[in-house]
Amino acid sequence: MTNESIAFAAVTADSYLDEMMARVGVDGLAAAFAEPGLLAVVDQHAAAVREALLDAGRTIDAEGLAAYARSIAAAAVRMSRPLPEPGGAPTTVAGWSGAGWPLLRLVAVCLIAESAGLL
Repeated sequence: MTNESIAFAAVTADSYLDEMMARVGVDGLAAAFAEPGLLAVVDQHAAAVREALLDAGRTIDAEGLAAYARSIAAAAVRMSRPLPEPGGAPTTVAGWSGAGWPLLRLVAVCLIAESAGLL
């Protein structure tokens, strides 16, 4: 699935969150749990995601998180910063420490989804 199709495809919220976990969540969360400073950054992104959803009148559920993730993925594509394919995300703490805002925000979405038992 290309970045454009993952950003705009009419897939279920659960499927979209699974796709984001495969693309960035697994490796990003592993790196964050290995490095407290990186985890703090991801936690700050997660707080911003929660606030944005609540400010938009959305609930923090699979549908709200998937809609938010779709908007971040679409913005990344527009900025010519495509998302990695599954298995293509950075695998080291150093790689994630240099990751751009869209990837860190999507890792935060995955953190929230995982913590809420949505994945």
